[in-house]
Amino acid sequence: MPAVNEGVDSSSIPFLEYEIINVYPHSGRAFTQGLVYENGTLYEGTGRYGQSSLSRVSLQTGRVLQQVSLERDLFGEGVAIWGDRIIQLTWKSGLALVYGRDNFTRIGSFTYATEGWGLTADNNSLIMSDGSDTLHILDPESYAERGHINVTAFGRPLLLLNELEYIKGKIYANIWKSDRIAVISPQSGEVQGIIDLRGILETQNISANQADVLNGIAYDAENDTIFITGKLWPRLFEIKVQEPGEMLQ
Repeated sequence: MPAVNEGVDSSSIPFLEYEIINVYPHSGRAFTQGLVYENGTLYEGTGRYGQSSLSRVSLQTGRVLQQVSLERDLFGEGVAIWGDRIIQLTWKSGLALVYGRDNFTRIGSFTYATEGWGLTADNNSLIMSDGSDTLHILDPESYAERGHINVTAFGRPLLLLNELEYIKGKIYANIWKSDRIAVISPQSGEVQGIIDLRGILETQNISANQADVLNGIAYDAENDTIFITGKLWPRLFEIKVQEPGEMLQ
């Protein structure tokens, strides 16, 4: 069965409207691989060998408040918060790093059999992507895999699922090599909406010659808004997104 990616259109999957609420500075040197927002704090994981890090970042200024670097042979990927822990994947090493949330001290690690791309958490589990159409459901205590979700659009596998965020019962996933986000049903794996963010960076009329693709989704539950940015993007956007089946007010 062939897969779909750039062929996703609005014939049966709606494109969801969005509006920009705020625009913030973001480090154009940050190769963003993971993004989480909790209790007023933005956490960011970055990639590339010899440059990967985990940081606590000021939303208002984009300034790094706290940072820990990964070993030079590790390529950092997605991050998620579970209780008092921050979990960060690595790309091809099959290794996840576990830190204390408050002090960034490394307190553990675990392994997995696939590549590591994106990571998020619902109320019961960690959810991990590996660059395919499969999302892996992990036990947040033992880190053992206890299920998976096969993601489809038009009944065909949707590949290249990258950075993830769990938002109000749906999984939001960056689609690598694009500036689009898929909104996925965890129950069926079906894509229920697409957020097309192509051109959003250009709205700022800034030089972004080095910018790579969109990658980074974080949810502000208090304000019901979403933060998005990309690899080497000099801006971070706070947006309000139409939910599947609803219209923006």
